[in-house]
Amino acid sequence: MSNDDIVLACQGIHHWFGDNKVLYDVNLDVVRGEILALVGPSGCGKSTLLRAILGTHPPRRGKVVVTHANGTSEEALRPGRDRGIVYQCYSLYPFLTARENVAIGLMFDQTSLPFRFFLYPQWRLMRRRHLEEAADLLETLKLADAIHRYPHEMSGGMCQRVAVAQALIMKPDVLLLDEPFGALDEATREELQRMLLTLYAENCQARRRGEPPPYTIIIVTHELNEAIYVGDRVVGLSQYWNWRTEGRDHCPGATIVYDQISPVYLPDEEPDYGSFFRQRTEIRHAAFDPAVLEKGDELRRFWQDVREGRGQGVLAASPGGEAAARRPEAATGAGR
Repeated sequence: MSNDDIVLACQGIHHWFGDNKVLYDVNLDVVRGEILALVGPSGCGKSTLLRAILGTHPPRRGKVVVTHANGTSEEALRPGRDRGIVYQCYSLYPFLTARENVAIGLMFDQTSLPFRFFLYPQWRLMRRRHLEEAADLLETLKLADAIHRYPHEMSGGMCQRVAVAQALIMKPDVLLLDEPFGALDEATREELQRMLLTLYAENCQARRRGEPPPYTIIIVTHELNEAIYVGDRVVGLSQYWNWRTEGRDHCPGATIVYDQISPVYLPDEEPDYGSFFRQRTEIRHAAFDPAVLEKGDELRRFWQDVREGRGQGVLAASPGGEAAARRPEAATGAGR
């Protein structure tokens, strides 16, 4: 894994609101094409970190750097099309169909009102291309039969897929998902989890072709089973760490206490939740237990495992490789 594979770098992130210390020295490099699941106790600053990455709330100290597919990098000081976000409460235009909702971002990004008014013939051709692109993406997300439906004609899960497509059509370098499935029933939630694994499978195929993986996703979730299932990496953010060793009399904020590879699944594989037990217990112990303040380095061994060849999926794939192929360790997490 080289520096060219890093799409997002959070470097020494500190954030606070008045006397409320939220984040402390958060350092996180995200690999292009991975699905990183971010977990942690309530109030530990997961959403604050996402907003720092998005650029709506830049960190008080430290910086967030995004590296684009063309190799150029820039600091995320404000929102930009290179970072997209989907919240738990999706917001779709009720007067537009699914296809029109997805295409509207392209319209705002590539045209202006004077262009659409005075150069209508050119706009009409561009509009047709936008709608075709939106329809193709909705088909990828298993919504081909719903492209002409309005939001009130779709289920909550379908609307959430449209919201994901709305973000993905802008081709962001990083897609942020903030508790996106929290309000959905279990069956719908599982469908959308498989949708993410479908995107991940496309990433693995792109890596094998020697192309940049198109989808890099950071998902915040309170469900540890979901984090382990959809992510190829789980990061635990927590305020429960031994800050007293630094001579402090109060917690300076949450920091990363857990960072490890998780098993890789293919979209058509049923999750084996029984096999998640060890890692789920480890995460609970590291990030959620206020009585456990000493964190060993073995809980933050993601990069060591990647260097030693234990990565799976995108983390192991290389041009001509077979890292994304079905194999026993991909289903069980063996060899991690």
